[in-house]
Amino acid sequence: QLQLVESGGGTVQPGGSLRLSCVTSRYSWDSYAIGWFRRAPGKDLEGLACVSSGGGIRNYADSVKGRFIISRDNTKKTVTLEMKSLEPEDTAKYYCAADYQYYSDPHCRLNAQEYDYWGQGAQVTVAS
Repeated sequence: QLQLVESGGGTVQPGGSLRLSCVTSRYSWDSYAIGWFRRAPGKDLEGLACVSSGGGIRNYADSVKGRFIISRDNTKKTVTLEMKSLEPEDTAKYYCAADYQYYSDPHCRLNAQEYDYWGQGAQVTVAS
C-alpha cells in the first residue's frame, strides 16, 4: 500500500496563489509518476498536471497551463503543485495520485484510470 498525503489547501482570494504538496514515506517513490487531479462539486474528475518518475516529463491540462507548475523532489519524496492566478472556477478538492512505471518507460498522462494510489484530497476554495 502506497500512502499519499496532500497538504497546503485552504481559502484564497481570486487572483491569489497557493501551493499544494504530496508526500509519502515509500522507499520506491522514484518509481512512480505523480499526477494532480481535482473534482469540483457536480463535475467529473479533471486531470491537471503530472510528472514522470524521474521528473523529466511534465504535462498540463489546457485549463491550467501557464498558471500551475508541478515539480518533484525524489530525495524528500515530495511533489508540489504551485498554483497562481486562481479563480472561483478553480474551487475543488485536489488529489495527488501515483502510477507505477518502469525505468525504461518514463511517462505521465492525465488519465485518472492509469493511477493506482490516491491521497485523501485537499480542499481549495477561491472566493472574495
